[in-house]
Amino acid sequence: MVMSPELDRAAVLREEAAAAGHIARICFKTGPPTHTGVELEWTVHDATDPARPVDRERLRAALGPYSPRTIDSTSPARRLRHGGSVTVEPGGQVEISTAPRTSVGALIQATQADIAELSAVLAAAGLILGRTGIDPWRPPAPVVQTPRYQAMRCVFDRRGPAGRTMMYSTAGLQVCLDAGEPDRLAERWAAVHAVGPPLLAAFATADRHAGRRTGWASARMAAWLAIDPARTRPVWSPTRPDADPVAAWTAYVLAAPLLCLRGDGADWTPPPGITFADWIAGALPRPPTTDDLEYHVSTLFPPVRPRGYLELRYLDTQPDGEWTVPLAVLSALLADPGVTRDALTVAAPVADRWHTAARYGLGDRPLAAAASDLLDLALGALPRLELPPGIHDETSRGIRRSRAAAGRGQR
Repeated sequence: MVMSPELDRAAVLREEAAAAGHIARICFKTGPPTHTGVELEWTVHDATDPARPVDRERLRAALGPYSPRTIDSTSPARRLRHGGSVTVEPGGQVEISTAPRTSVGALIQATQADIAELSAVLAAAGLILGRTGIDPWRPPAPVVQTPRYQAMRCVFDRRGPAGRTMMYSTAGLQVCLDAGEPDRLAERWAAVHAVGPPLLAAFATADRHAGRRTGWASARMAAWLAIDPARTRPVWSPTRPDADPVAAWTAYVLAAPLLCLRGDGADWTPPPGITFADWIAGALPRPPTTDDLEYHVSTLFPPVRPRGYLELRYLDTQPDGEWTVPLAVLSALLADPGVTRDALTVAAPVADRWHTAARYGLGDRPLAAAASDLLDLALGALPRLELPPGIHDETSRGIRRSRAAAGRGQR
């Protein structure tokens, strides 16, 4: 296969315009919104003593052929039976990344089967998956060490302990949706950001960490927001609701400081404060390439990250099988342009309340009211997903429970 010049990963970038063109091509792939994917992350615990540390070797032995090569360089890194790939995060969290599917029902069924398979593999080694968005029992501790993770820790440490908490203790649920048709992109982009705070509040599960109450509804999101605003703040803002998504993301990418500077050695820590725009302008001995740009994009962690599709990163891990509820809610809200517009209208007044949502969850009345209305919209739009009857009924009950909780938050 001959790679076209515009996608040549080795192309040198000497001007910001060339970088902007590459960002637009790889980060926003528009077209009919047909695919949905999900990434599920869990802390991992000893089944008899959840506060006991689980080290890399125990994880490697438990996962066997499913081990990623970050913990076993000789592993075949086998996919789960229904296509999910397994990764292990810096603190030993295990993640399943699904293949995207055109049917949300099929996605749920395949992912449930992959979760059952992974759970059985871990159970055979006396391990269980966590149920919340942050480790309730253990303090942050590294399990997987790579040059990337070591550089991340070094850079995050310059600002305080939040980076280590995020890397070693948090677990999230990521929903992946198509960017949509070009003429709908701006509205979908705005909507998935605006609904973030009320849905974060509705599905917050991370209030207890390292054996104590944190005072936050989502200490996971609190950690993310405290790391570095240049790489974790939302790209879209209600103060600039009409900003072009591609232009806004391009500016964000170029202004973000480097997190990793890859090399042949073990130390990938970059000099402090150098942005990708600085690198293009000659701040480092060699110019960056398009491959460097794509790697830099992978080190940015806003609540919504464009990766060709839209990766929604603001939800906590859910207990047991309840991850299907926020997945269905977001899918339903984005399944029809009219519903998406209504969702944007409902969420717009609270679209900037990220810290409030992380701190108080549904204890904040405006967020609780918006969450309740969004859940109503999702419930009405749920038939559009054409879920199998059993999944539809179970999901409907889950949405109603969440709506009841949001209703209590308004009192």
